[in-house]
Amino acid sequence: MHSAAVDYISGRADSLAFLFSAGAWLLVLRGRGVNSRWLKGGLYFAAALSGLLGLCSREIACIWIFIFLVHTLAFAPDMRRRAKIFSVICCALVLSAYDGLRRLPPVRSDNPFVEDWSPSVRATLMLRALGDYGRLMVFPANLHMERSIFDPDNYRDRESWRRSAASEYLSIIGLIVLAGFAYGCAKPGNGRRLRVLGAIWFFAAYLPVSNIVQLNATVAEHWLYLPSVGFLIFLAGCGLDLPQRSRGVLATTAFFAIIALSVRSAIRSSDWSDQERFYEGTLAAGGTSSRVSVNLAQIYANRGEYAVAEKMLRQVLESTPDYPIARNNLASVLMHEGKNAESESLLACSAKEAKESGSRFPRTWIAALNLAAMRSHASDDSGAIAILERAHADYPWVWDLVGRESELVRRTQGPLPALHLVENYVRENWWHHAGWLAEGRLYAENNDVTQATRALRYAAMLDVHDVNSLDLLARISLRGGRLDDALATQRRAVARQPYEPRQYLMLAEILDKLGRNTEAQKARDKVARLQAMAASQRIAAN
Repeated sequence: MHSAAVDYISGRADSLAFLFSAGAWLLVLRGRGVNSRWLKGGLYFAAALSGLLGLCSREIACIWIFIFLVHTLAFAPDMRRRAKIFSVICCALVLSAYDGLRRLPPVRSDNPFVEDWSPSVRATLMLRALGDYGRLMVFPANLHMERSIFDPDNYRDRESWRRSAASEYLSIIGLIVLAGFAYGCAKPGNGRRLRVLGAIWFFAAYLPVSNIVQLNATVAEHWLYLPSVGFLIFLAGCGLDLPQRSRGVLATTAFFAIIALSVRSAIRSSDWSDQERFYEGTLAAGGTSSRVSVNLAQIYANRGEYAVAEKMLRQVLESTPDYPIARNNLASVLMHEGKNAESESLLACSAKEAKESGSRFPRTWIAALNLAAMRSHASDDSGAIAILERAHADYPWVWDLVGRESELVRRTQGPLPALHLVENYVRENWWHHAGWLAEGRLYAENNDVTQATRALRYAAMLDVHDVNSLDLLARISLRGGRLDDALATQRRAVARQPYEPRQYLMLAEILDKLGRNTEAQKARDKVARLQAMAASQRIAAN
């Protein structure tokens, strides 16, 4: 249950954590106001489940739990002591459940790259981040991904120092924001209690992303989801101490601010309409990072504009010559351009340095995979296998390497040696669907029906959308004369792919063998209707 899965699948981890955590808090408040014991218990259970889902979405939900406990223990004087103790115990149980889920996947022996920043540098970055976040919350202009408040090359000469002057002003803005919160908390008045809660909320959410510990960026807009709530609570507390005659002006200002921020949000959302627009907009707004440039170059390469992609990737490598992802993409572009010698040289260099650069960059093993593919295309399967064996030793958890190596071994040595590779992998990664599917196929090729059926059934259970394992199971049962088993399996495949004609063709074949010709004809009629629908959609598109 790693939050990275939510990041890469949906791209909405922070907003999901906000939704589930805020929902949990509201469910608790609702539960406190009902008298029915069963309804109260149901609401509390739903709150705990929602809180757990928030934690599984993003670890920042831990801060939600901390803020909830601070509010419960220090800002809810009307609550009984027993209810407060019960709240603490429930939060501890939710955190324990999340910790248990986090321990389910095997721990990888990675050595992540850690920046050797001194305490003074971290303190400066914390102030800069506070200034940048404060500026964005007051006036959210120039929004873009790949924000940064640290560039070690800024102080190499006078010109670079001048370019970095804006980041130095962020430290001053950060001090102003800090002083503003301190003054608001110290000033007596009707809204002081609310201002203190807002300040606690803001800094509790800000500190984990303040550069006090190393993260994958120094600042990021989406990290403002939770701190901005504390900032708004603080502003509400300030509004309570304003004179009565200024309340109308304050309400009007808030109304126009909501409209302006809504328009700004809509404009910002349009930047995400397609990948190319997003990357081009990010680069134009100042988010000049190697990652964005490489992703944009990949779009050009996929479109066949190899010359443009090559130029961009070479520019990236001029500024960051040790960036393996840029080297790998450049090698792919060069291969499409017919420059195989330079392409193979780049891949060999990346594969050699993959283990060392793996602590700083993700997926460095791709170089070995691509180099092996080049050797295989050149009819050098033994060389490709040797490359994959070395990479597999460094990255034993990467299925792409194991799967490709097992396929080459199967092709050159037969299914049994390949089966040993796959079996070792699925033994350590019992949750991996592709591994179990490959194991089932190899057992089937080796005519071991019992083991093939076992592996394929497990693969079908791991992925509720998978039909490949069900197709193989149906064919194995059909060849073995177990027509009823084949029919039951194929009906499951049809349920998973109800708009795929080939599933109905397979179903019709099984029904024919069972002598159920009427049902078989209905399945074929369904194929005809699906094909007609597909043809009409193509005509409409043209």
